[in-house]
Amino acid sequence: MRCTGGEVGATSALAPKIGPLGLSPKKVGDDIAKATGDWKGLRITVKLTIQNRNAAIEVVPSASALIIKALKEPPRDRKKVKNIKHSGSVTFDEIVGIARLMRHRSIARELSGTIKEILGTSQSVGCTIDGRPPHDVIDDINSGKVECPSE
Repeated sequence: MRCTGGEVGATSALAPKIGPLGLSPKKVGDDIAKATGDWKGLRITVKLTIQNRNAAIEVVPSASALIIKALKEPPRDRKKVKNIKHSGSVTFDEIVGIARLMRHRSIARELSGTIKEILGTSQSVGCTIDGRPPHDVIDDINSGKVECPSE
């Protein structure tokens, strides 16, 4: 389920999913807000695993959420600030770290392909890689100028 990090989501969205299981939507909503505290202001996916009437919450961050977190921007109030421009710069090493985190969800055969996927996402987020546009870095990887770690 998608929710905004660090905020108690609408219990009306939770109720039909967990009501039949005998859990309180308000309590689960508070647990989600607690578990997503360090993703404040970002839209992230949360995986709820319910076992013997206890909800275990697991944060499943997307590539864009990881990139925005790597930009180290101050948390924003989503009700007040709209259409934010992410104009910061991320290092190539951070991109490789994000690619390693996302490796299991990627459809690429090698890590270099996953790195290119993350670079494409950073292009759509609007940030730069070491002060360069992400597509230039992708071209350098394709031509062999930039060396990608194998795993």
